[in-house]
Amino acid sequence: MSGEDLSDLSMLELFRAELAAQSQAFTTGLLALERDPAAAAHLEACMRAAHSLKGAARIIDLAPAVQVAHEMEECLVAAQHGSIRLNRRHIDMLLEGIDLLAAIAAGSDAPEVATKARVDTFAKALRRACEDTDAASPSVPDSSDPVANTPDLEAPTAPAVAEAPAPAGDMVAGERMVRVTADSLNRLLGLAGESLMSARRLRPFNDGLLRLRRVQAELAKSFGDLQAAMPAERDGRAAQALATAQLKLAEGQALLAQRLHEMDTVDRRATDLANRLYDETLASRMRPFEDGVRHFQRNVRDIGRALGKTVRLDIVGGATSIDRDILDQLDAPLGHLLRNAVDHGIEMPEQRRATGKPTEGLIRLEARHNAGLLQIIVSDDGGGIDIEALRQATLARGLTTAETVWDLSEEELLEFLFLPGFSMKATVSDISGRGVGLDAVQAMVRQVRGQVTVASESGIGTRFQLQLPLTLSVIRALLVEIDGEPYALPLTAIARALRLPRDRIELLEGRPHFRHGERQVGLVTAHEILGRGEAALGEAELPTVVVGEGDTLYALVVDRFLGERELVVRPLDPRLAKVKDVSAAALMDDGSPVLILDVEDLIRSMEKLVSGGRLRSLERSVVRTGQKRRKRVLVVDDSLTVRELERKLLDHHGFEVEVAVDGMDGWNAVRSDPFDLVVTDVDMPRMDGIELVTLIKRDPGLRNLPVMIVSYKDREEDRRRGLDAGADYYLTKGSFHDETLIHAVVDLIGEPWG
Repeated sequence: MSGEDLSDLSMLELFRAELAAQSQAFTTGLLALERDPAAAAHLEACMRAAHSLKGAARIIDLAPAVQVAHEMEECLVAAQHGSIRLNRRHIDMLLEGIDLLAAIAAGSDAPEVATKARVDTFAKALRRACEDTDAASPSVPDSSDPVANTPDLEAPTAPAVAEAPAPAGDMVAGERMVRVTADSLNRLLGLAGESLMSARRLRPFNDGLLRLRRVQAELAKSFGDLQAAMPAERDGRAAQALATAQLKLAEGQALLAQRLHEMDTVDRRATDLANRLYDETLASRMRPFEDGVRHFQRNVRDIGRALGKTVRLDIVGGATSIDRDILDQLDAPLGHLLRNAVDHGIEMPEQRRATGKPTEGLIRLEARHNAGLLQIIVSDDGGGIDIEALRQATLARGLTTAETVWDLSEEELLEFLFLPGFSMKATVSDISGRGVGLDAVQAMVRQVRGQVTVASESGIGTRFQLQLPLTLSVIRALLVEIDGEPYALPLTAIARALRLPRDRIELLEGRPHFRHGERQVGLVTAHEILGRGEAALGEAELPTVVVGEGDTLYALVVDRFLGERELVVRPLDPRLAKVKDVSAAALMDDGSPVLILDVEDLIRSMEKLVSGGRLRSLERSVVRTGQKRRKRVLVVDDSLTVRELERKLLDHHGFEVEVAVDGMDGWNAVRSDPFDLVVTDVDMPRMDGIELVTLIKRDPGLRNLPVMIVSYKDREEDRRRGLDAGADYYLTKGSFHDETLIHAVVDLIGEPWG
């Protein structure tokens, strides 16, 4: 252990660190012994761990821990000598001993007398288990034995101690380990990224020197041409000057070639050094997958015991490197998936035997790198998801209609599992049934720019696959230009990037769309989303990025594609709070900043603009390419319900609709934008409809604009007052229905296209 930096740890902290490491080995060994009680290697490992903990506790004079570790060691020695054969009762007690050691090391507030009583109770119980003549019974009970398959009420349903952080002075594969905070690593990674970018800035200087060498070569050729063009009887002074110039040029070329070689060497070395620094710093943020999930083996075992099931968790790809931030965030989602697998997926032992399966259920937790992404797979060999029961559950919860539920594919039905509050269990238990698991899994995966999918086969099992970025510190992004500025879109959030021919764009209900596969995808300009003015849409092909999934698929029109880049993510200053449509920032190769767009935020902004009917630039561009102009109507009403009803009716019939919340808002709107018709209420704050009509009809530029009043006031004097003010039509809301409003609008301004 020489060479370790342990100076800042107290003796108790050292014991806790050793306990954390030994507990992992102890738990792994006990779970293996539960399947094979005679496994000598695992018995030896567990006994060695108990002995080490006893010695460490004795050094720091932690008597209760010494007693617990001693009793555990005695039990294992008896098993090693063949005096007893370990069964589940022994395993439960030994696991309880690990939890008790953790509680003692944590220095709980329990009185010393209470702690001693708990330790004595544990010691007596473990001795009884070892002295019991039934202790030699098989480790895995026969499922036909009702007692053996009854959950032990004293067995914990989850481990009482969470995975402790890796000890500061622990020795791993002979390497010296020291404590470094996550913030320090993040700052170091940021500096390494800046170093890499600074190194890359040498390349443009190198390229400039290459251009200078080409210019010099052209100049030398020009001197040669000049020398050849000079007459035979040339002036001696001119010839001497030309020769001197050629000599100086040759010296300059030689010097430049030497410096260019040196510059190229420095460039390569600096870039290589910066790359190695960056890779090493990034690697320091990575942890083996097994470090963060090993504790789930006991969780699965204990939950299975509580449910009367025999379940084993196999971890595959435990050495796969994962960003420690992602690994930390995976803890809760994987816990949900594994609990569901034990409770929902794995059948009871008698059911498994009846179908020819082993009584022990198997759950696999697998990690691997694939195509630059991290894949986490949770699969079980249970009964699978009952698709028909799922279909009935979606219908019972009103998530679909009886007419459409039978048209849904299996893949579409499985997506309902991720809805908040959705559960197929009729009863709620401590383990599952509340419907708060899978939606949390999906939320976490989306938060780190990943995806989650589920597949199931009846009688074979269920498989959840999480596809995540390898690290949160670096992203692969598509750089685009919007209004002269670069922006980054994470590649994981992009469904497709293309140059969209203008002739593929069509207007559906007045809004621009194009066909993407079997779907019609709405088009929105990035200029409108980000508030960067009007987009230049004169090109024959529009650079377009398709984002979202399912029913929320949109196409974002940008100015130019700048290519793919690997960017080091730099969080925004927390004083800025959440910046709309932006998630983080990064630095380009030349040191200039670039904003990384928040795609989920962008989609929400797109939905808001589209539902509010406030998209104009692309629609007008499509109209200018040859389609008829869409007539524009301004709806003015202080009632949100009435305003939205009128907007949707008019929009559905093909009119382009803008809305205003009162007369003043409407007056500002008609003076800033052209409209074909104004539909207004009468009673509104700030400015009523009568005053609005009066102002419109008095304005020389607006007097010919048709105005329709739609009001609850249906008395003749109210109608007369509105018409006298200049309204072209007066419609009462009491008799208002689709045909009345649309017919009135068509009477005033004609069909929506013209």
